[in-house]
Amino acid sequence: MEKPLAVDSVRAAVRANIDLNSQFDSAYVIMNGLATVVACYGLFANSPAVVIGAMIIAMLLGPIAGVSLALVDLDNALLRRALPTLLGGFLVVYGTAFLLGLIHRDLPLTDEIYARTAPNLMDILIALGGGAAGAYSMIAPRLSVAFVGVAIATALVPPLSASALCLARGEYELAFGALLLAFTNIVGIQVAGSVVMWLGGYRGRGRSEDRLSTLRRNLLSVVILIALAVFLSAQLQNLVSKQEYESSVRKLLTSAAKSHNGAHLVDVRFEERAKMTVVVAVYRTPSAFTPDEVRTLEPQLPRRQGAGLELLVRSVPISVASKSGYLFSDQDLRH
Repeated sequence: MEKPLAVDSVRAAVRANIDLNSQFDSAYVIMNGLATVVACYGLFANSPAVVIGAMIIAMLLGPIAGVSLALVDLDNALLRRALPTLLGGFLVVYGTAFLLGLIHRDLPLTDEIYARTAPNLMDILIALGGGAAGAYSMIAPRLSVAFVGVAIATALVPPLSASALCLARGEYELAFGALLLAFTNIVGIQVAGSVVMWLGGYRGRGRSEDRLSTLRRNLLSVVILIALAVFLSAQLQNLVSKQEYESSVRKLLTSAAKSHNGAHLVDVRFEERAKMTVVVAVYRTPSAFTPDEVRTLEPQLPRRQGAGLELLVRSVPISVASKSGYLFSDQDLRH
C-alpha cells in the first residue's frame, strides 16, 4: 500500500503547485510586466540575448498548465481560475508593450520583431514539444520545472510584445502575425500539456471517466490546433516557395555581374505590387548598367505563377585603386 500512497502524495503536491501558479495576484502581474519591459527593449535593441533574458521573469506557463490539468482532471474550479489568470496575463503583457510602443514610436522595427510576425507549421511543432517538456517536468518528481517553465514562457511574451509594438505604430498585418504566433504557442502548449498529464495518470481524481469524455473536454483545443496546423502548413509551403524563388533570382543576378566589368551584386529586394513582382538589384560597379543590359537580363529571371516581373537595377559607382593605378576587376571588388 505504500507505493500507491506515495504516488497519490506526489500527484496531490503537483496539483497544489499548479493550482498555486494559476492564481492571479500581484506577483503574477508585476513579474509579467517586468518580463514585458525586458522583452520589448530586447526587441528594440535587436538582441536575442536580452529577449531570452525575459524568460527568467515571465510567469505565463502557470495558468496554461492549470488549463491543461483542469481539462483532463475534471477540475472545473481550477479551469475557472486558470483561464481568467491567463487572460489577465495576456492583457498585462499586451498593454505594457503597447504603451512602450507608443512611447518609442520613433524606434525602427528590428529583425527580432519581424522574425515573430510570420508563424508557420514549425512553430506549432516547437510549441507542442515545449508544452510536453514543461508538463512532464511538472509531474516528474526528479525534474525541476524552473528551467523548462521559463523557457516556454519566453515563447509567449516576445511575440505578444512584438504584436503590441507593431499595433502601436499602425502595422496591423505584422501585429496580427505576431499575435497568431503567440496564440499558436498557447494552444500547442496547452494541448501537449493535457496529453502528458493524462498519460501521467491525472484523470479525474479517481472519479469514473472514459477516454471519450476526456476528448470531449479537449475537443475545442484539438479542433483549434488542427485548424492552425492546416493554415500554418500553407504558410510554411508559401515561405519555402518564396525562399526558393528568391534564391534562384539572386543566383541569376550574381551570374549577370560576371558579364559586366567590375560589377558586384550587394543586395536584392523584392516588392509585390498588384500582380507584379518588382526585383530591385543593387550592384557596386565602376560603370552603370544600361537599359539595354536590363532589357536583356529581365526575361532570364523566373516569374511567379500568375504574376508579372519588372527588374530595376541600381548601380552604385565605385573605384578600386592600387599603386599601379585603378583596378576594376570583380575579384578586387570582393575585398
